[in-house]
Amino acid sequence: MSKLWGGRFAGGLDPIAWEFNASLSFDWRLAEADIRGSIAWSKALMKAGVITLDEQHQISKGLTDILAEVRAGRFTHAPTDEDVHTAIERRLIELVGPVGGKLHTGRSRNDQVATDFALWVVDAIDRVDAFVKLVQSALVERAEKDMGIILPGYTHFQQSQPILLSHWWLSHFWPLARDRQRLAQLRERAAVLPLGSGALAGTPFPIDRKFLANQLGFKTFSPNSIDAVSNRDSAAEFLFTAVMIAIHLSRLAEMLILYTSAEFGFIELSDAYSTGSSLMPQKKNPD
Repeated sequence: MSKLWGGRFAGGLDPIAWEFNASLSFDWRLAEADIRGSIAWSKALMKAGVITLDEQHQISKGLTDILAEVRAGRFTHAPTDEDVHTAIERRLIELVGPVGGKLHTGRSRNDQVATDFALWVVDAIDRVDAFVKLVQSALVERAEKDMGIILPGYTHFQQSQPILLSHWWLSHFWPLARDRQRLAQLRERAAVLPLGSGALAGTPFPIDRKFLANQLGFKTFSPNSIDAVSNRDSAAEFLFTAVMIAIHLSRLAEMLILYTSAEFGFIELSDAYSTGSSLMPQKKNPD
């Protein structure tokens, strides 16, 4: 398959420049999102009268087959695959023929990758939120079981005031609640459709962006095409929130490890989550 660009070029790209620009090793994680976006785009093209219903069905069937290959680990990359977009379009044309080349009509890789990224971030938010919710449920369950148990509260690792063990468990619940609030707020900002923005100034075809947003589960579509294709705010926000979650879980893990030590002895972990020592048989390591 030829490159998605290069209409005005007479010479080929230097192999070193090609290797430097290739991003497939980084952006392949966007493959499923790219396919979802492309299926929705094919429907929008059909709705706009750019392709026929039969062509849309062929494209959608080909993309669905590619999705199955990706999920099964059977997708084979070609040396000419510059990025996730070219790899999938190349495979689509192999499966359905020249009609596959119509898929990119009116679309730029700028709005395409911005859409892929938004879909990936929203999915990642949902996965992380579900995990954090499970941890919260476990903390509440533990707090309910340990009602009435009193243990020392510490400041500077010195016994300071008596506290309820349930209160201590829930002290790790509330930071995660704030993390979930951050995730929910970020999801609101991330779930805005960039597709239809083109390279930076939209598309000449009558694409129904509200239809596209509904197809992909976005709340709305971007109001400014230039901002839409350059917006990567959700990346930094998601990384920050993920780090906060990791810190809060690390605090819990650190305290559990400390409380299993002989110096404290408040907690004993199940054998299922512990290891021993090859030299010191008395040890039970909270690994």
